[in-house]
Amino acid sequence: MSRTVEISPLTRIEGHLAVHLETEPDESSGFRVKAARCEGEMYRGFEQILRHRDPLDAQQITQRICGVCPIPHAIASVRAQEMAYGIRQNHNGRLLQNLILAANYLHSHILHFYHLAALDFVDVTAVLNYQGSDRTLKALKNWAAEAVARSDPFAAAPLLPRYDGDYVKDADRNQRLVAHYAEALEIRRICDEMAAIFGARVPHSTAIVPGGVTQVPTAERVLSYAGRLKRVLDFIEAVYLPDLLEVATEFPQYFEIGRGCGNFLSFGVFEQDAGDSKFIGAGAVINRKWEAVDQAAIAEDVAASRYAPGPAQHPSRGQTQPQPARPGAYSWLKAPRYRGQPMEVGPLARVMVNYLNPSATWLRREVDAFLAPLNLPVEKLISVLGRHVARGLEALWIARQAGKWLDQIELDAPATCDFELPKSASGFGLTEAPRGALGHWLTIENYRIEHYQCVVPTTWNCSPRDSQGKPGPVEAALEGLVLRDPSQPIEAGRVVRSFDPCLACAVH
Repeated sequence: MSRTVEISPLTRIEGHLAVHLETEPDESSGFRVKAARCEGEMYRGFEQILRHRDPLDAQQITQRICGVCPIPHAIASVRAQEMAYGIRQNHNGRLLQNLILAANYLHSHILHFYHLAALDFVDVTAVLNYQGSDRTLKALKNWAAEAVARSDPFAAAPLLPRYDGDYVKDADRNQRLVAHYAEALEIRRICDEMAAIFGARVPHSTAIVPGGVTQVPTAERVLSYAGRLKRVLDFIEAVYLPDLLEVATEFPQYFEIGRGCGNFLSFGVFEQDAGDSKFIGAGAVINRKWEAVDQAAIAEDVAASRYAPGPAQHPSRGQTQPQPARPGAYSWLKAPRYRGQPMEVGPLARVMVNYLNPSATWLRREVDAFLAPLNLPVEKLISVLGRHVARGLEALWIARQAGKWLDQIELDAPATCDFELPKSASGFGLTEAPRGALGHWLTIENYRIEHYQCVVPTTWNCSPRDSQGKPGPVEAALEGLVLRDPSQPIEAGRVVRSFDPCLACAVH
């Protein structure tokens, strides 16, 4: 007999997401997902908030879209403004923006693995039985025991709510991973301190402006950032990547699960020089064929979205007119498509785009070197565990590269440039948030914002079906999944969280 599975809300993500699964009995004695829907349940309307505002408000307002990834929104906004104003960042401005963004990436990747997704694999409730002398674990045990005693799902997060399932079996390994959960809290704080050194404050930086950063880099600030960066890099090398391998050892089947749509998109991130080169490059992969990105090929489909109906539109012309009771619509996310295709974005997409780019030789060498001891071909990265591996490798690469950017800073020199606000202009800013491809499109009329549209990573990944009936990447990754027990759908949680959804960003 077929079963309907509702996961609402799906916890340990940013924002409000419901997952609707239609299942049928499977020969494995479980239930196989035959159709999936990702339902964004919240409307926010930032595009309307921005209309008729001063363009220089944009990087501040759009940072409020998200408290986890505000810095990428600031970067995308100032890129759109820089195009409209006809300017570029100066030398220090480029480097400091990269360093602020790098700190945000490291914070986000560590947050995702340890405090959101790893709890699908690690039995954090084991801390309740801890008998050792580690002060952090003892404090975590006391807090957890009190929260569970109160049966308060908010106070007890991440212990509750929780599915029964197969967690890490080895008790010592599990305890070690729980200890690293606690240590990662401190590392995240250090990452935020790094971002604030040049960004003035976090989570919403006041220092990022068109053309650069208002902070002047001093020797004290550079050394302060460098000391913290070393601590974070040591954690990535000695803890984060080994923990990824521990989880991969216990759950190798998740290299076979959650493939998704198989198409990938990256806008590229971290400007390398005055030209257009990026540390992590741009590109699109459709049917394993690489191509350069054409932003004109992007369109937002609203066939299953709670907005006024109409044809798919390029973001520069896109409208945000809510219709909450629209028949047949099931999500507040639009369905962005590239050349009419759903596209996965995020760390895995960046890895696959650059791996298949003939000119990105350094990244291919890094990926092959990591996969060789595991005896895995690169195709196995297109999976639940592959997304986690891509995130960990990217954290390593960014932390190492940040040290090189520090060395290039010109001390006590300006980090921004002068510009004039045009009466009429337009521009777009394409970058990468930790979760994937991020674009802002801007039109200015009479010195005010006339039109603003954001297409964010989770809008790509958690998009609903389009007018052709094509599911979004997360919906596609869920279809075919086998649930051992539909009342305890831990497998679905693992698939969805591997994308690191941020519904606060994705809904308009």
